[in-house]
Amino acid sequence: MIKRCADVTLALAGIILLLPLLVLTALLVKLDSAGPVLFVHERIGRGFRPFRMYKFRTMRADAPLEGSVVTVRGDTRVTRMGRLLRRTKLDELPQLINVLNGEMSLVGPRPEVRRYVEQFRRDYEELLTVRPGITDPASLKYRDEEAILAAAACPEDYYVHQVLPDKIQLSKQYVRSASFPGDLLILLRTIFRLA
Repeated sequence: MIKRCADVTLALAGIILLLPLLVLTALLVKLDSAGPVLFVHERIGRGFRPFRMYKFRTMRADAPLEGSVVTVRGDTRVTRMGRLLRRTKLDELPQLINVLNGEMSLVGPRPEVRRYVEQFRRDYEELLTVRPGITDPASLKYRDEEAILAAAACPEDYYVHQVLPDKIQLSKQYVRSASFPGDLLILLRTIFRLA
């Protein structure tokens, strides 16, 4: 209950304080390329319930039809503005709406797409006992995930067989030892890394 109250309070404060930045970012996304401002994508949440996760759009509008779910550095589908948003992680800010909706938490295992959740279903039975989050220990470790995947011979295979299993283990450790002070530390580490 404390975690949910903190999530709602901090997400609402974040939206209010960051409103000028959110509006400016939305305008720049719209001016940079044709398509919607937000990218809305199905992810699997707590209790295996699907939900629509929001991000600022960083790719061409037709990008989902043209390639892998996995994105690597230098992906030609990424727009000019999208490169900046991905590097600074500002594309994740609309997920504050998901937090207010109760679909996500500020801190928790990052939500995945259905096919990866089904592929690792037994692991996700544990992970999805909590709300997925905007940040977590795996997000901190894999802050430069696009660069890591770009160096792989087959990025999607590398993601599925190396990166995702490691993320799952980090997320399990988080779920098993989650605490309010621990969440605050992860939030502070995330903000510090972005600053």
